[in-house]
Amino acid sequence: MKLILGMGLTGLSVARFYSKKNIDFRIADSRLSPPMLQIMKQENLLIDFHLGEWNKNLLDDISEIIISPGIAESEKIVSWSRKKSIPIISDIELFGRYAKAPIVGISGSNGKSTVTQLLGEIAHNDGKNAVVCGNIGKPVMNSLSDDADVYIVEISSYQLDYTNKINLLTGVITNITPDHLDRYVDFNAYIESKLSLYSYCSSNIVNLNESLVSKIDLNACYAIDKHGINCEFHANKDGNKFIFFHGSQILMSSEELLVIGRHNVENILAALTLGHQIGLSLKSMVITSKKFKGIEHRLEWVVSLNGVDFFNDSKSTNGISTITAIKAIADKYKSVILIAGGIAKKEDYSELFQLINTKIDTLILIGQSSAMFSKKINSCPVHIVETMEHAVALSKTIALEGAILLSPGCASFDMFNNFSERGETFKYFVLQEN
Repeated sequence: MKLILGMGLTGLSVARFYSKKNIDFRIADSRLSPPMLQIMKQENLLIDFHLGEWNKNLLDDISEIIISPGIAESEKIVSWSRKKSIPIISDIELFGRYAKAPIVGISGSNGKSTVTQLLGEIAHNDGKNAVVCGNIGKPVMNSLSDDADVYIVEISSYQLDYTNKINLLTGVITNITPDHLDRYVDFNAYIESKLSLYSYCSSNIVNLNESLVSKIDLNACYAIDKHGINCEFHANKDGNKFIFFHGSQILMSSEELLVIGRHNVENILAALTLGHQIGLSLKSMVITSKKFKGIEHRLEWVVSLNGVDFFNDSKSTNGISTITAIKAIADKYKSVILIAGGIAKKEDYSELFQLINTKIDTLILIGQSSAMFSKKINSCPVHIVETMEHAVALSKTIALEGAILLSPGCASFDMFNNFSERGETFKYFVLQEN
């Protein structure tokens, strides 16, 4: 019998798959009211289930465990399973056993969702039945298709932690910066988790600008302002713009793109290199890159009101992400108001504070970290407010030109269910009465 741990989207997708395949399974969650409980009841998936504190009896007669990525290695049920030598796998590994089309794996601390989405759009526009799934939002076990030409899968470090075997045609790690350090013993453990992706790839794609990745044995690479013999795609900075190259052939300029920022230049280079590895046409890659609008909640342009542009970057839940967003916006706008705050992560925010003091005209803070953040800012006005509604209203009052950027640099759970709800709330109040 199989044991599914976790009744979120991942657990639901695995339970549906096992039910369809007539594979016996037990499902358990340490929460008394997990998010997918009612749906599982309606779909008659709770034949053998357990809610509440983990119990050793859950492991009786279990041959394999499929674990949701949110369940940490430190939890009792995991250590009990390890002691009994019961195999623990991710839904990614299970997916790999049944996927009939090639799989592209994409990971990284930042940028992985953007690269996944863009590569999917390029493949679709090139006539391929590309299935985009994984950590980007659609569980892989819901995505299996006999008609797929290629699977483009975003894979988190949590999923990699429980993956032991999967065959990837190609893959990339966009970058590695401190994140999720509450989950890992130290930064080195997080780095090791990310780098494990390459052990499953037939062809390694490497970002030469990322020092923690650049020494990996590579089959192809990409870079900005430097490139080696295997660098099929690269970009050079030319004044305030970047020029994209395929070898010596000029492809396009960053001025032709809808997305902004150096980080998006890197993201596009990653997608181009991956696309080339899986046989997508150069024409489709260039055309789609120029039309690409980015992903929701990641430096998403919302609206222009009275000469002020509003950007929703709610997906920036760590300091490095917000640093990237500020740099991209500040390169284009002379005046920037930043809305930030939430639950601060266990990371060094000193570089972010220094950048805010240098580049931001007004800082508006919300959430749990407001008081701590405000003490670190001394070069611009700081306002602490209670709600997103107040933050947006205040920003509209202050801004006369330039941009208003929501880029929290923190988790959202003190005020919202997730970063998506936070971003939607921001957009709602930005667009209200306009």
